[in-house]
Amino acid sequence: MKFDRLMMVFAAGAALALAGFIMTLGAETARAAPNFVSCGGAAMLGGAQLNCSHLEPKKPAQLCNFSWSLLLPNNVPQVVSGSFLLPQGANNAIVYQGTGFVGSLTAPVILCADQH
Repeated sequence: MKFDRLMMVFAAGAALALAGFIMTLGAETARAAPNFVSCGGAAMLGGAQLNCSHLEPKKPAQLCNFSWSLLLPNNVPQVVSGSFLLPQGANNAIVYQGTGFVGSLTAPVILCADQH
């Protein structure tokens, strides 16, 4: 059987639909858990920065771990990871900053837990 252009388009569409379904399942699970930390990161112009804010002033400090896949100038991926303690009430705190990256390959993954 010949693998023509129509079959390639169909296979790509099916793969995207399956990936979207799996991501939807994961999003539902993540939404069900309480989330007291909001983080965002960007990598551009040679640098990378990850900022986080504590969303619930009455909740305790959050101990967090992160992992982020970034792209070096020679098109080699590098995973950076670490831990940080986000104090109660922190707003727009820089929790990671690095240089030598031209872009990000994935969104940063951050997992946090109450400091007890």
